[in-house]
Amino acid sequence: MCTTRAEQWCPAAPGSEWRWTCFDSMSMACGPPWSTADDHGAQRLILPGKRIKRLRDGSFELRLSRQERTILAGLPEQVVALLESGLTESGPLESADPDLRRLFPPAYAEDAHQEAEYRRLMGADLLASHRQALGVMQETIQADHLDQEQLAAWMGALNDLRLVLGTRLNVSEDMSGFSADDPRAAELTIYGYLGWLQEQVVEALAAEL
Repeated sequence: MCTTRAEQWCPAAPGSEWRWTCFDSMSMACGPPWSTADDHGAQRLILPGKRIKRLRDGSFELRLSRQERTILAGLPEQVVALLESGLTESGPLESADPDLRRLFPPAYAEDAHQEAEYRRLMGADLLASHRQALGVMQETIQADHLDQEQLAAWMGALNDLRLVLGTRLNVSEDMSGFSADDPRAAELTIYGYLGWLQEQVVEALAAEL
C-alpha cells in the first residue's frame, strides 16, 4: 500500500547535520519489493534523539516511533522474498535479480572456476546468514528491548536493506541530494533513514557501559 505522506531525506552540505523536510502528497512506489503500509500517513519520520540506548544490564532499549516500526516492518520480509525468488538449481548465489548482487559480491572475480567453487561451498551459508539477520529484525520489530545478539542481527539486516535498495535506486557515493520531484524520492528517503538508523546501531554496540 502507498504512503500518502513521507519524510524527504536531503543530505546536507559537508560538515553540517542532516536535514529532514516534510513534503505533502509524496507517494511511495506501490507494489513489492519496497511498498509500505502506513494508512495514517504520519507527518514525521525522523525526530531528534537516539533510537537505541544501551542499558546497564547490557541490553538495549529500542526507541522507535509507531511510524518507524510500520515502515520497517515489511522490509525484511520483502528482501527474503527476493532471496527466495533468486534461488535456482545452480545454487543460492545464482540470482537473476540485479537488486541482490551486492549481497553476494564475487570472491574471485577474475577466476570463474574458483568463483563457482566458492559459490558451491559457501553459498548456502551466506544465504542463511542473510535470512537469519532479516528474520531476527522482522521478529523483533515491535520489541522495546533487544539483547546484544539481536541488535547485531539488526545491524546486518539494515545493511542488507540498504545494499538492496541502494542498488535498485542506483545510489552513488557522490550523490549530494535529490529533488522532491524525483520519482525515487520516497524510496531515497527510506534509504537515508536506514543508514541513519544503522549508524545508531553501530554506535550503541560500540558504546561502553
